Amino acid sequence: MARGLVIAAPRSGSGKTLVTLGLLAALRRAGHVVAPAKTGPDYIDPSFLGRAAGREAINLDPWAMSPSQIQALAAQQAVGAELLLVEGVMGLFDGAADGAGSTGDLAAALRLPVVLVVDAERQSQSVAPLVAGFARWREDVRVAGVILNRVATARHERMLTTALRATSIPLLGAVPRRTELALPERHLGLVMPGEIAAFDSFLDDAAEAMGDFVDLRALASIAAPVAESHALPLALPPLGQRIAVARDAACAFLYPHLLDGWRAAGAELSFFSPLADESPRPVADAVFLPGGYPELHGATLAAAGRFRSGLVAARDRGALIYGECGGFMALGEALVDKDGNSHAMAGLLPMVTRIDRPKRVLGYRRLVHESPLPWPTGLNGHEFHYSSAKQTGLPPLFEALDAEGIRQVPMGAMLGRVMGSYAHVIAAA
Repeated sequence: MARGLVIAAPRSGSGKTLVTLGLLAALRRAGHVVAPAKTGPDYIDPSFLGRAAGREAINLDPWAMSPSQIQALAAQQAVGAELLLVEGVMGLFDGAADGAGSTGDLAAALRLPVVLVVDAERQSQSVAPLVAGFARWREDVRVAGVILNRVATARHERMLTTALRATSIPLLGAVPRRTELALPERHLGLVMPGEIAAFDSFLDDAAEAMGDFVDLRALASIAAPVAESHALPLALPPLGQRIAVARDAACAFLYPHLLDGWRAAGAELSFFSPLADESPRPVADAVFLPGGYPELHGATLAAAGRFRSGLVAARDRGALIYGECGGFMALGEALVDKDGNSHAMAGLLPMVTRIDRPKRVLGYRRLVHESPLPWPTGLNGHEFHYSSAKQTGLPPLFEALDAEGIRQVPMGAMLGRVMGSYAHVIAAA
């Protein structure tokens, strides 16, 4: 039976992604089979975790998913692995606007212990009450170990170590400050690992740091068994029987649990690259355009004639065409990039999207629809983008509420069996 741990932190920016990547890579290099997962609606971190573990990462979302779905997905992910390592999101007890969906909620749902990554920069003895407070905050969340990050000197480490003895929580490691262990970022988060030329070298350095300064054996010893689940994870029904899925740097944001659920339901999946000017298979009765970074590839998409004609052909034969966020942008008439340049898109929805006037929109969404989507009327999703869409005369795809139940502007657009919105759908409500 696989065992599991949740890697969390008191706040964002503490280094938990670096620590998780380094632990995954170090354990893998030591011959262990590790299964990675990410808390919440993140597309970018899972791509890094998967590269480090040599095994695809999944999302476990305690706000959008039911506890039974989370447990079933975690059990499924842990099959064949020795250790399930789940990276948290933000601070341990930070959730959505309604207070739900935190890393602590996930740890409680899975009954897995937490390793707290604490940024030790600019503090010494105060680390003890910080750790003690997090450890005592919820009875159903067990902080079972601490990893100190950005430790300045040997003297600094001694002060921190001495202070932590009063908490009785094991110190698993103290990682020194290393400015070279950093990853490039852009507007939606980290730059994707496939775009970082020296990513493998970065992983080697991170693995070496964790192997040198963290007691990997002690870390593994505090892991708890991942509860078995014989139930299949509840999945949204497939968009069609033969689904063509866009997949490349412009359409990279996919939830693995959706595709796995569609396959389990008997759907046949094929993949194509808009950036390589590939078109969906002519036998596809559904086309899925996931989110990603079309705004970085406007000129390439504008020149992709086969891609656009393939979408038009799919529409004309009655296939369902569904785009999320970046995929929704690609279905419009034009995309205006950050420099103000307009690029022709597929032209299946009469709208223009633009990112030259960036405004961040972020948050969970409860969605209601009456559309050709073969999904339940109520859905849970997430929205995160800097672009905006302007269209007139089309019915929206979704009515939406935020996590606090506050009504939002209706989302997306629908024209026959072509539809999309900025929402990334995660699960049935």
